[in-house]
Amino acid sequence: MENQKKVLDVNIKSFISSLVIMAVLMIATYIMTLAIPSGVFEREVVDGQELIVSGSYTRTDGGIELWRWLLSPFLLLGSNMGFTVISICIFLMIIGGAFSSLDACGVLRYMLSRVYNSFAERKYALMVILTLFFMLLGTFAGSFEEVVPLVPLAVALSYAMGWDALLGLGMSVLAVCCGFSAGVGNPFTVGVAQQIVGIPMFSGMWFRFIGFIIFFAALIAFLFLYARRIEKDPTKSLVYDPQKAEEWKTLQIAVPRNKKMDRALIAFGICIGLGISVIILSTFISALQDYLMIIVALAFLLAGTSSVLLAGFGLKNYLNQFAKGIITFIPGVLVILMASSVRYTLEYAKVMDTILNAFVGVTTEVSSGAVVIMIYVIVLFMNFLIPSASAKAFLLMPLIAPIAQLSGVSLQVAVLAFAFGDGFSNTFYPTNPVLLISLGLSGVSYGKWAKWSIRLQLPILVITGIMLIIANGINY
Repeated sequence: MENQKKVLDVNIKSFISSLVIMAVLMIATYIMTLAIPSGVFEREVVDGQELIVSGSYTRTDGGIELWRWLLSPFLLLGSNMGFTVISICIFLMIIGGAFSSLDACGVLRYMLSRVYNSFAERKYALMVILTLFFMLLGTFAGSFEEVVPLVPLAVALSYAMGWDALLGLGMSVLAVCCGFSAGVGNPFTVGVAQQIVGIPMFSGMWFRFIGFIIFFAALIAFLFLYARRIEKDPTKSLVYDPQKAEEWKTLQIAVPRNKKMDRALIAFGICIGLGISVIILSTFISALQDYLMIIVALAFLLAGTSSVLLAGFGLKNYLNQFAKGIITFIPGVLVILMASSVRYTLEYAKVMDTILNAFVGVTTEVSSGAVVIMIYVIVLFMNFLIPSASAKAFLLMPLIAPIAQLSGVSLQVAVLAFAFGDGFSNTFYPTNPVLLISLGLSGVSYGKWAKWSIRLQLPILVITGIMLIIANGINY
């Protein structure tokens, strides 16, 4: 009950802080409409995509009424961006409901237990498989908050293998974050960002998959070296505490085989596998791209429904948990609406193009590669303030996309910079609620976590920077 209260407290604080930040941004945006002159670029449609005509900026009349600005989070739903906002929110709520029910019925816990049962006698193979398991959850399902209930199991498993809580956190939270950040098929970062900027959902998967392999190798090397070090001398562990280690080992890790759960896992694997297959096929069959969001939402809905019912959870319990998953996302919808209102206000007042014109003037003297890194840094900074990936996408991508276009940076590279900037720092910034909850559940202080994880965060920062430069160089 104490842990549940801690989780609730952190989530409430995170939501309130997000609302405050968004309110400040909305106020700042309104002030900008009063201080910045209005202007517009000419636009043209090329291959179905609206592009800004370089050098076509002209001054014009603009501005926005106070009442319209106050109601902008709701008025935007009737604008040309309303359908996109509504459809993406429904899409995210379906995924949230599906994973809420999967967690409640124990399917995810059972899945983790099966991994442990299969590799308990081969601990380094278990490290690899477990890390891959969490990374796949992050990169294809966009899981992050959903793995929090599995953190104590991963920590207990780590202690059972002769390691410590940091290794348990590394194999779970750090791993899911690396997968989430690679974004091979992440609906919350890549999927949302690509929909907002108007490029095919999950397109460009091949380059992100290469990134996934690189990040997986870097994480495994990091975990392996630390594991070998504390095996030789347990006192080298940053969280060395023999008494605590014995207490963690008493937590039940292995769950007895259950035929219903086995069937549930098979159904889950088939549905998610079909969804991933369609995503891959959409790269070759362009007709699928227009329906990809619907197909992915259906895949998660079927995966959640079939798995939970086959596990014997019952239809009534399933619907209750699914509804709870949707309800928990409603505060996020409010944050998304407030974030989207910034774009609505700037566009209605006709100052968006003035800001873009000023930014282009600054970037004309630098290379497109430097612009990509600037985009990356901007997203990294905003991730400290706004942990929600989807809210940041609605806030930043409408600004980033035209800047990228006018600077000669492809939208695909801009989305990649967003995914990298949003992702990895989630497990380093102390403003992220998932990190705080996970550290609280495992009994690790933020100071020790930061000291340990910075050894991976810095190399990842360099790797992602190089990848962005390469992606821009090959016109990804």
